[in-house]
Amino acid sequence: MSTNVAMQNEAPYLNGLWNIQQENLFEAEGILLGAVFLDPDLIHEITLEPFHFSQKRNQLLFQAMRELQSENKPIDLLTVVDKLGSGIENVGVSYMTNIAGCCPTTTNYEHYQSMIRNEYKLRILKRSASQFLNEQTFERAEEFYKTYTDLQGFGKVDLKSKRDILIEVYEEMVEDHGEISGVDTGFSLLNSMLNGLQNGDLIIIAARPSVGKTALSLNLVKHCCLAGGTVDFFSLEMPGKQLIKRVLSDISYVDGSKWKNSYRYFSENDYERAVHAIGTLDTWRFYIHDEPGQTVADMRAAIQKTKREHPNGDHLVVIDYLQLITQTKRFERQDLAIGCITRELKQIARQFEVPIVLLSQLSRGVEQRADKRPQMSDLRDSGSIEQDADVIMLLSRDEFEQVPQDKSELIHVNIAKHRNGPVGVVKLLFEKNYSRFRDF
Repeated sequence: MSTNVAMQNEAPYLNGLWNIQQENLFEAEGILLGAVFLDPDLIHEITLEPFHFSQKRNQLLFQAMRELQSENKPIDLLTVVDKLGSGIENVGVSYMTNIAGCCPTTTNYEHYQSMIRNEYKLRILKRSASQFLNEQTFERAEEFYKTYTDLQGFGKVDLKSKRDILIEVYEEMVEDHGEISGVDTGFSLLNSMLNGLQNGDLIIIAARPSVGKTALSLNLVKHCCLAGGTVDFFSLEMPGKQLIKRVLSDISYVDGSKWKNSYRYFSENDYERAVHAIGTLDTWRFYIHDEPGQTVADMRAAIQKTKREHPNGDHLVVIDYLQLITQTKRFERQDLAIGCITRELKQIARQFEVPIVLLSQLSRGVEQRADKRPQMSDLRDSGSIEQDADVIMLLSRDEFEQVPQDKSELIHVNIAKHRNGPVGVVKLLFEKNYSRFRDF
């Protein structure tokens, strides 16, 4: 539930003694309401909602004004009194008359609106902090942190005009921004379809077990890091050491099975290549988060920390995998829990302007069909995933088509959904022994 909706239902207004801060706030609320009486057309420019006001009577007044606006009726003392009906007893005619005459000019309405909005944010934070202090649990702490992060973007308005946007479009037309606009995937056909992994996108990679979704995500990590980018990898299934060995196997071209007992199985050549690969990997900005029981809030905090330390350049986030993310809230059905997670991850992708690659399992239904090629409906708890994702890639193995090498498998990457571009199938070769994908 969003903060706004939650506070609408709770109808927040301040009780208790008056102090200087509250008097200033009430003055701002009264003057803003008076500005609407002075210039009724101002209601179309005000972005506040009734629950943003601290006093109940101001909430009722503004709600009546909003209803008159939606009905395309004039806003004045008589129409507001009529709209309030019996609710006028909770406002008071004398109070409303004072409000109507308290605003000398509408010039500074944006300043008063900003004051009301900031005080609303502080009330939300105080309430959340109070709940944590009364019930000091990790769940309450996480709720407080989420409230804080949600409020960071509250009330911010994009001041870009149409002309500003048109100028940006024109600059893209006349300046060379490289072959792709997003994070390089390392695969030519995939880049041509997606134009790279785009900032703000939630990208789903789904497959049945052992088809290569983790290996493909590590290949994306490799190409991002080799280009000087930064990666946050949240591994909810595999320990960090195992992930590192897979990456080392790829960049050293040493058989992955030898890493199980490298001291005994490595040849001298293997050892030299492995040492060189370790040196290469040590220079990468590759951060592995493999703690068990990670929540979306944990991920948001880690991404924020990395973004603060490396504000410039490409930043890729990978989560392996969706169904293992710990959910702190209780839901009646699993699909509702999954939907809450994917919505939050999409918000994080937009908030920090990073592409998030989210791995997901497919249901067993794909194995029970004659046609083994997966579809979006095969995604576990698929409704919200399909809705929130910007790109969905479904991996499947083709066991019948011949490939150049015996140790390679042909993997079909079906781009089943692409919100801002084409869909279709890209073929990649998967060298499983080395956890390496190559262009077909």
